[in-house]
Amino acid sequence: MNNQTDSSGHDAILVIGGGIAGITAAVEAAEVGHKVILVEREAYLGGRVMRLHQYFPKLCPPTCGMEINFRRIRSNPRIEVLTQAEVSGISGRRGDYEVTVQLNPRYVTGEQPVTTAHLDAVTTEVPDGFNLGLNTAKALRMPHDMAYPPLHVLDKDALGGDELSALAAVEPQGAIDLDQQPQTRTCKVGAVILATGWRPYDATKLDTLGYNENEDVIANVQMERLASLTGPTGGKIQRPSDGAEPKRVAFVQCAGSRDVNHLPYCSAVCCMGSLKQARYVREKLPEAEVTIFYIDIRTIGRHEEFYYELLQDEKVNFVKGKVARVNKDGAGMELQVEDTVGGKLLRESFDLVVLATGVVPNNADAPVPGAEVETDDYGFIVPGTERNGIYAVGCARRPTEVSRSVKDATAAVLKAIQDVRR
Repeated sequence: MNNQTDSSGHDAILVIGGGIAGITAAVEAAEVGHKVILVEREAYLGGRVMRLHQYFPKLCPPTCGMEINFRRIRSNPRIEVLTQAEVSGISGRRGDYEVTVQLNPRYVTGEQPVTTAHLDAVTTEVPDGFNLGLNTAKALRMPHDMAYPPLHVLDKDALGGDELSALAAVEPQGAIDLDQQPQTRTCKVGAVILATGWRPYDATKLDTLGYNENEDVIANVQMERLASLTGPTGGKIQRPSDGAEPKRVAFVQCAGSRDVNHLPYCSAVCCMGSLKQARYVREKLPEAEVTIFYIDIRTIGRHEEFYYELLQDEKVNFVKGKVARVNKDGAGMELQVEDTVGGKLLRESFDLVVLATGVVPNNADAPVPGAEVETDDYGFIVPGTERNGIYAVGCARRPTEVSRSVKDATAAVLKAIQDVRR
């Protein structure tokens, strides 16, 4: 393992997490003159937003906002991007932090282009993490069409001996380095911004909602990939089991949320996400019928109008009631739910069921070592408890949407700049 010491000074800012909040923090700090080290554990920047089909408030694809941000990063020499990297320790005090970063091998150097010959040498396929396991991809691949940095990734451990030998023999040499080892790097910075993001609640724990037994029960994050033009189906909403277009689609709200057995809190963005995805269905499958089963529909601010517009759609039905069970029903699925407005028990069949799983902070089970921040019972960083010089933003603090994450990041940068200039 190689060790490196960074030459960054106390006026540098470390940003942990390369999602929309982390990217915003990085470019805002760099464009006012500060050195920024942006650390991301995935092989590319963009976080959860890059996996969306569309996002609020303009319902545009991620490319429309991310492309601008990536251009700002590329053109700013003050920003250093470290992907496939994780912070393993933070010590020091405001204005004088020492941070240890673990750099994991990528095996793709970027010094020479990856050619068709390299790609042909690899035949093994692995679950495609970018598409959330809805399809497979080659173990040597570009993570997605707009990946930044624009480098392939290699799952070396998935390859057999013959593939490794064939890959090593491909000319030109230098594109792939199978001997890369983990590296440790020490950085001196004046402030740290925690943009560690979120993950969806584990739907396999929802044993009454059919996710474990039926591949046509999917999570809301998977629905985004099905609707996306860059997703596994090229934007066609299909049933994973047979590729058929669903005629009846159910959205199950609060799948695990507001439930003492799972997530006791409201994740704030799930209702808006399902309303948006209901529009996906209506736009792509005009004859399909949609039913949204909900406890309460909670929309944010001016997005209330978005909800009212869907209420006027005769092919979108809203049922107030928490789904108790999803059972296999022939080629489809039967949902059991009490309609609390109509006062009756319903048993309805659907071709595709989408679970609105909630927001879980990555900090819940993977806190940044040495950050020394206070968290609530669910792993969210409690506002105002960050150490001086260490600030949490976006979904590290609470469930929130893109626009508020961006505002959070800008506010944190203003604080960080004050710290490093003191």
